[in-house]
Amino acid sequence: MRAVTANRLTDGHVVYRRADGVWTPSLHEAERIDAEAAADAALNAALRDILTVVGPYLIELDGDGPGGRKHVRETIRLKGPTTGTSLLNAGER
Repeated sequence: MRAVTANRLTDGHVVYRRADGVWTPSLHEAERIDAEAAADAALNAALRDILTVVGPYLIELDGDGPGGRKHVRETIRLKGPTTGTSLLNAGER
């Protein structure tokens, strides 16, 4: 199972492509793609959406979350930074 992900052009947030071509921040709403030809078609459509997203690519899915060899990277993209927020105010000290 695969899905298309990218970063939203306006703010850089991670988004996923739905079956209707709309981008959503929710992985649960992402189109689940089984066939290789359908995955290629979805990716090609995403690559043409240059006014909405940047850097679209296919990710592997394992149930409701990222899977495959790059699952750690995709989990971090989905859930956010791993360092917490303690560094946000470091410059103010």
